[in-house]
Amino acid sequence: MTTRQYAMPSSGPAVRSPTPPFRPRLVFSRDDASAGGGPSPAVRIMIVEDDYLVASQMSDSLADAGFEVAAVATSCEEAIGLARREKISFAIMDVRLAGKRDGVDCALELFTAHGIRCIFATAHADPHIKARAEPAKPLGWVQKPYSMASLIANVRKTLNALE
Repeated sequence: MTTRQYAMPSSGPAVRSPTPPFRPRLVFSRDDASAGGGPSPAVRIMIVEDDYLVASQMSDSLADAGFEVAAVATSCEEAIGLARREKISFAIMDVRLAGKRDGVDCALELFTAHGIRCIFATAHADPHIKARAEPAKPLGWVQKPYSMASLIANVRKTLNALE
């Protein structure tokens, strides 16, 4: 162990101490927590999921990871309306939604009308569904059941690809 010499505020001689009187600590703000690899503040995510509990868990997990969830929709019609009002960077889309239209129809309209691309988070990712979704240029596919950690990893990968 090395000893260091620290001058004490009093006018006496320097005191030898094996440890400093304090230990500096790193403290991260929410934006610094990912060591500089965090999301840009301009990134706004829309979740399109008709299962309230799943959507709530996704929203909470994304927010905890430092992402901004700008909107949550349960149907295609609601998602299209939110896309008109909100500045959405991309959407996380389930294939099965409430209402008459499914997530593939919604992704196609979001892409053609607003330029918004999607990550599909669904249990329905068979080749037929993927072929239907291809014109929407999906950013990725996350197969249900998935962990929130894998969803966050896919969102980060998507952001790196978009930069």
